[in-house]
Amino acid sequence: MVSTDPGSIPLPELIAQLDEDRAWLLEQIDRGRWSDLRLDLAALERELGQLLSRAVDVLEENSKLRS
Repeated sequence: MVSTDPGSIPLPELIAQLDEDRAWLLEQIDRGRWSDLRLDLAALERELGQLLSRAVDVLEENSKLRS
């Protein structure tokens, strides 16, 4: 579980934790869990994946600018 103080976790670690949660959600959806919410959860999983991918891109761009 993520700490209640967002500043206590480095951003790359937070992104990695969220990606693990996204992968777990996808696995649960694939196993047929929450079938009544499948479409909504699948959309949420896709959006979270896109958000995390963009966050990684921005972090990489920022680290290149600092170099």
